[in-house]
Order: sequence, then C-alpha cells, then structure tokens
Amino acid sequence: MASTTGARTTALPPSTSTPVRRGSHWIDDWRPEDPRFWQQSGKRVARRNLFFSVFSEHIGFSVWSLWSVMVLFLPEAAFGIDPAGKFLLTTLPTALGSLVRLPYTFAVARFGGRNWTIISAALLLVPTIATAIVLEPGVSFTTLLAVSCLAGVGGGNFASSMTNINAFYPQHLKGWALGLNAGGGNLGVPVIQLLGLLVLATAGVEHPRIVLLVYVPFIVVAAVGAALLMDNLTAVTNQQRAMRDAARDRHTWTMSFLYIGTFGSFIGFGFAFGQVLQNQFADSFATPLAAASLTWLGPLLGSLIRPLGGSLADRFGGARITCYNFVAMAGGAAVVLTASRVGSLPLFLVGFVLLFVFSGLGNGSTYKMIPAIFRTKAQLEVAAGGDTVVADRRALQLSGALIGIAGAVGAFGGVLVNLAFRQSFLSTGSGDGAYLAFLAFYAACFVVTWVVYLRPGTPMKGV
Repeated sequence: MASTTGARTTALPPSTSTPVRRGSHWIDDWRPEDPRFWQQSGKRVARRNLFFSVFSEHIGFSVWSLWSVMVLFLPEAAFGIDPAGKFLLTTLPTALGSLVRLPYTFAVARFGGRNWTIISAALLLVPTIATAIVLEPGVSFTTLLAVSCLAGVGGGNFASSMTNINAFYPQHLKGWALGLNAGGGNLGVPVIQLLGLLVLATAGVEHPRIVLLVYVPFIVVAAVGAALLMDNLTAVTNQQRAMRDAARDRHTWTMSFLYIGTFGSFIGFGFAFGQVLQNQFADSFATPLAAASLTWLGPLLGSLIRPLGGSLADRFGGARITCYNFVAMAGGAAVVLTASRVGSLPLFLVGFVLLFVFSGLGNGSTYKMIPAIFRTKAQLEVAAGGDTVVADRRALQLSGALIGIAGAVGAFGGVLVNLAFRQSFLSTGSGDGAYLAFLAFYAACFVVTWVVYLRPGTPMKGV
C-alpha cells in the first residue's frame, strides 16, 4: 500500500485495518504510534498539515469575532444601537458558531480534513463581503443581526480543524499539537482586535470596511494553501457512527461541561470585553478607540498560553492541570468582582487578564483530556480481552467526535457569557451579577473534575 500526498508517494508496509481510498492528497496508511513510521515520514506530513490547519483556523476565529470589533465602529448617534443591542450583535455569531461545530466535525469524516478545510476557508468570504456591503449609517438593526449571524461560520473551523489534527499525531504529542492548533486559531481574536484598533487610530470610526478588506486575500490564501499542501486521512472517514456513539458516552457531556468553563469563558470574554469596559468604566473608556486599546491584550495572552496548557497536561495529566486551573479562574473572577465593587480599574484589568490567561491554559488541558479518556477506555477494553487494533481505532474515532461535540457546547458558553453580561447591565447597571455567576460556575467545574477524574478509585484517574 502507499501513502499518497499529492504527487508525493512513499512506500509503506501494507495496512489491513484501513480500507483504501485512492486519489490525490489521500493517505491510506497512517500509523503515528509506530516510532519508525513517525520519524521517517509521519512527522513531516503531520507538521505540514498542522501549519495550514492553524492558518485556516486563525482566519476563521478572526471572522468569527468580527463583530466584537465592528460594534466599536457603530456609534449610537449614527446607528441608533444601544449597549444591549450591541451585546446582541456579538451574541448571535457566538451562538451560530457553536451550532455549526457539530456538522463541521462530521464534515471531516464525510469529505476528508483537507477537502473540508478548503470549503470552510472559502465560506469565510461570505460574512466578510456581506458585512462590507451593508455596514453604513441608516442600515436597519435587523439587517445587521442577519449579517452578524453569518460570521458564525468562522466558529465552525475550530471543530473540523481539531478533529482533523487529532488524527495526525501520536498520543504523547496530542496535547502539544492540539494546544498549538487551537492556540494559533485563538490568536485570530486579538489579531482582528489589534487591526480594528489600528484602523480606529488612523482612518477613524467611519472606515470599518478597511478591516474587512484586509482579510479577503488571507481567506483566499488559506483555501488555496489547503488545496495544494494538505492531506486527507482515509482512516478519519471511517467514523459513520462515532458522533452518535460519543453522544451516548457520559464523558462527552462531562467534558463539554468543563469546556464551557474554559473555552466558553475565553470566547465570551473576548467578544464582550470592549463593551464591558465602556459600560463599567464609562469615564475612562468614553470612546471606541480607548476601549479597543486594551481589549486585545487578554485574548492574546490566553491564546499564547494554550499550547502550554496542552504541554503541561502531556507531562502531569490533563485532569490535574484542569482541576487546579478552575481554582485559579475562580480567583480571577473574585478579583474582578472585588474591583467592580470598589471601582478600581487597574485591579479590574488585572482580574480580567488572569481570567483570559487561565481560560487559555484550561483550553489546552481539557482538550488533552479527550483523547486520554478514550485511550484509557481502550486500554481497559484490551485488558478485558478486546482486540488492540480495534480498540485503538475506536478510541481515535470517538475522541474526534467528542472534540466536535465539546467544541460546540463549549462555544455556546460564550453565548451564556454575553447573555449574562447583557442581563446584569440591564438589571443592575453593572456586571457584578455576571461575575458572581462565573465564580460559582468555576467552583462547580472544579468539583466535577475532581469527582470524575481525580478522586481515588475512579477508573479515569490520571487522564
């Protein structure tokens, strides 16, 4: 059998566990757990696919968080949109982005990782161009809501990208690879916010289309790069029932709950932070430029530290890092709540930076837990007399499906964060109610992590 990557063909030992699916850019035999195969050709192929996966996901995150920047270009005097309406404009793409993550995960199994990366990257042109067409004073709020929803397609790229890369790497490198893939994607949030800051500072609030036009060529590069240099894995397409079976596994919903706490916090805060500053400290952030000057810092640090969370989980165990991380996140929420009540802007900024950093760290450690959980279940199955090859293949399929489900549910946590802020400011004029809710939720995540994955006697101890 042969491994085929475009015009490149490498002779490999025959594999009886994977059906052949020949064609350009399809790899029929992929054995990352085989050290010889990995060193000879697997590492090089995996890294090439990882690079373009990160790039495409990065642009996807930028488009997904587009409206966290666009709302800064919508002065109330010109567009007639109040703060509650702006929160709604950032909430809708978060919601759609969470919903499309499930079909995006399945699309990798249906079409192949490389093929779907081409399609998903090209789809990013739709919200980018549509926003550039309609965004001008006098446009109806309903039209803006409809167009903002389109940006949700950028959120789906994460699920398909993570499912695809999970299959390329061996178990001992999954935390690093998934952390780097996701962290590079998450960087799309601060990058578009920095671009928005640059446009506000130079061209002014009247020129939001500059932000959009900058991204069009990068979207084209992402789609073309995937077409030329990425690969499909035949083994990944053999997951017809994996999503349904994963949905029946209790660990799917446990990990989804924990991912609400980490990624839901990261993306929710990333979308809402600029508006929170303008509402909570109106005197200091009276202009969009003032708010934009700080909104990028937290998402940047949270994105950069995500690979470290995966690496620490590789070394010490994902559950242990995740559990301690929720303690730290609760501490960050307590700092923000205290700062809000005493009116201290420096302390408020410190607390939010801590929340971004620890949510990023937890993103990396929770995603390392997913393949580790099914690897542990596979080992238990083999110990009970099961077939090693079948158990390992099943673990790969279910972990890929769980990555998609947890990504979808976790992204919906960003919706809850924005709704919590919206309701808190509408009801009390401050975000204190939301901060209390975040603190209580992180405490619940700590308890769940310890009970299911760390307490003495649990079969999942050490994942």
